[in-house]
Amino acid sequence: MGSATISTMSQRPSIRIPRWIQLVGLPVLLLLAWTLAGTLGHAIFLFLTASVIAFLLNPLVRGLQGLRIRRGFAVAVVFLSFAAAMIVVIVALVTVVVEQTRSAADRVDAYLTDEPGRSGDSAFDRDVADLESWLHDRGIDVELRDQVDEWIADVNVSDLTQEAISFAGGAAFGFVQLVFSIVLIIVIAVYMLLDMPKLERSIDRRFPPHGGDPLTLRIERALGSYVRGQVLLSTIIGASAGIGMWLLGVLDLVPGADQYALLFGLWTAVVEVIPYIGPWLSAVPPAIYALIVDPISFLWVLALFVFIYQVEGHVVVPKVMANALRLHPLLVIFGLLAGAELYGIAGILVALPVLAAGRAIWEFFAERVTLEPWDEGAVPVEVEVERPKAVNAP
Repeated sequence: MGSATISTMSQRPSIRIPRWIQLVGLPVLLLLAWTLAGTLGHAIFLFLTASVIAFLLNPLVRGLQGLRIRRGFAVAVVFLSFAAAMIVVIVALVTVVVEQTRSAADRVDAYLTDEPGRSGDSAFDRDVADLESWLHDRGIDVELRDQVDEWIADVNVSDLTQEAISFAGGAAFGFVQLVFSIVLIIVIAVYMLLDMPKLERSIDRRFPPHGGDPLTLRIERALGSYVRGQVLLSTIIGASAGIGMWLLGVLDLVPGADQYALLFGLWTAVVEVIPYIGPWLSAVPPAIYALIVDPISFLWVLALFVFIYQVEGHVVVPKVMANALRLHPLLVIFGLLAGAELYGIAGILVALPVLAAGRAIWEFFAERVTLEPWDEGAVPVEVEVERPKAVNAP
């Protein structure tokens, strides 16, 4: 059998893949795809991101078309509404974050620099002195205050300034690249949305649904399910972190944490989008705050986030994200590692929705493609075994 053949089934035709294609063609195709992904990583990332956005917004455009609105105008309305909503959310988040960050910075600065009473020492100095006394009482002779003064004296302000200038220059260049990439993604997504009906008709002609859902509709549902699951997961975990920090502040276990509970909750909800890494990053700002304000309170923050991670891993994620992705954990981990290798953090963010869309595509073609079994038509091969010659006794 020299090529893929189509056999008639009772309900839908099936494409039969010969054994030689399975053995040679598929591995070569995978190797070629990986090579192209490494060479054209940036272009592929832009098109994948634009495709995800286009498939997510297409149901809204289709709904506006149902109201007798032309598709071009519907695309403009959906994109402008989406952009306006994103701007409102970003402005609101930035306002809250900046306000609470400034308040937290003032509190930390007061802890490090203010000189309460007539002692001439800051709260940080008193805490260091108390820690030194506690260590000395237990036979540990360490001069922490002298060590801190030496570290501060070793700081080279000129070097720090040069590093700050270099960082600012790199950040500015990266920001320009980011803006350019965002503009390209929007332009590509707009073109995809405008031509989506043509794409759907072309795919349906080549791969008819045969009574089931079309391929594009399956991709839309898979992406919508993932986004709903991720939003629900971020809301639950972010709210849990915010309420937990608020309770620790009210109970005075972490002094002042109730004033910044909203900031910590928003941070946790945002970084929860980053799989596997996000939960660990979410605990960093609360832990640093607790260490500065009161080192003992760090243990309460640690206990809170360990509890949240346990609930997330054993209750929330299996209930919320299991139905959204329906992928094996090893495949998810490989997709995240591949995304990180190809495009860093941005690749990690795009990896899961791409995997969700890939699952929908796989299920669609799995109903239409069969692999020729390797035991079919096997030719027996006779193997002649040479017997050892008898050895004559002397």
